[in-house]
Amino acid sequence: MADTVRVLLPVLLVAITLVVVRRRMPVLFWWLVGYPVVALRVLISYRATMDACGLTVPASAVRRATARMMGRQAAPVPPRHSLPLPTGAGLVMRLRMATGQAPEDFTASADRLRHAWGAHAVYVRPTKPGWLELRLIGWDVLADVRPARRRLAAGPLCLPLALREDGRWHVRDFRTVPHELILGATQSGKSVYLRNLLCGLARQSVVLVGIDCKWGVELAPFAPRLSALADSPDRANEILDVLLVEMEARFRRIGLSGAAGPDAVLTSDVWGLPDDVRPVPVVVVVDEVAELFLAASKDDEKRRDAMVTKLIRLAQLGRAAGIYLEVCGQRFGSELGKGATMLRAQLTGRVCHRVNDESSANMALADIAPEAALAATSIPAERPGFAIVGDSSGGWSRVRSPHLTLDDAAAVCRDTSGLVPELSRLDSFRPVVAVESAGPPSSAATAPAARPVTG
Repeated sequence: MADTVRVLLPVLLVAITLVVVRRRMPVLFWWLVGYPVVALRVLISYRATMDACGLTVPASAVRRATARMMGRQAAPVPPRHSLPLPTGAGLVMRLRMATGQAPEDFTASADRLRHAWGAHAVYVRPTKPGWLELRLIGWDVLADVRPARRRLAAGPLCLPLALREDGRWHVRDFRTVPHELILGATQSGKSVYLRNLLCGLARQSVVLVGIDCKWGVELAPFAPRLSALADSPDRANEILDVLLVEMEARFRRIGLSGAAGPDAVLTSDVWGLPDDVRPVPVVVVVDEVAELFLAASKDDEKRRDAMVTKLIRLAQLGRAAGIYLEVCGQRFGSELGKGATMLRAQLTGRVCHRVNDESSANMALADIAPEAALAATSIPAERPGFAIVGDSSGGWSRVRSPHLTLDDAAAVCRDTSGLVPELSRLDSFRPVVAVESAGPPSSAATAPAARPVTG
């Protein structure tokens, strides 16, 4: 009996350790146990699995003739593959498709491959003609999303914001996708996505302009890092006027750069200008865009039409001038008013969290891929942070943002307040930040002092 206990006790301890590691550190468990087991299963059953899934082709004439000479029948040939290489969330193989095969054949069989190899998910991505990438995911990577390593950022205005279901990061690259529409109902995770975006931009040399017509309640915590903040429609209208003047000035600078002489470098946007004369990028964050469309009187209607027209102009021309838009809202539809559909058409990037109505999901994603809009309407309420990300190419994916509290996001903006770039046209819109008194308040002044944020 004692010998049995001595044998079983280490085995039990190892089993308990593996269970704890699998729950607390799934990446470590995958590297120690998951990857060797799944890779061995893939290599052993590869030919039989491909044949069962209908992903093989008849053998060549030479191989059939050779098999007949040996008194055997030539077996179907599966695609050639590379060794399964481990990734942070699974493994990846490169496949050389046989003649007559297409990536769609493998995409249609992805679910069967997942069950055959015991993986959480299988994703197929064409890499070049004749080749595709087969990516296996070992577990539900969206169940617990950790912040991305900063080294994933590839350059300025390039931020990893959310983890995709295939284990890769959704990177927000403003130079590739200049403008974006972010939709989500209350408690859907839209604010968390926006916090990650603002914190990533706060660490870079970027002018941040906030338009929050809900009296600034959403963007006020980030005021130390904002160059301008509008908390009312009238103030937003004034900021948009200033941004249009700034955009015109930047276009004039771009035009003059080509007339500097025969050795001047021709360019059509600010990124082609030399570093010493290139203006700093501007990111305009519009929280709750529906507030800009609401009108209760004739004067409000005139102001609304003017603001929407200015936003459309910024969306159409702002990319070349280094001015980018992040438009957020709980819902978005053509019934908002004149210009809503035209503005939506200029917002290339789309992020749709859980929404309360199907029309908002269709407005965000239906023109990209109808199945993406259907996926957005099926996001459960108990999984905040989940979203569908799409772009004009028609591709889409499920993502989830790492959780970031409002206090942590506000602390990042306070710590980076010294990085606020100088842009004189926006000085009058600089938000006022309360400064805590070092000692107890006196009877003459019980309210905290205030100062403008300086760069």
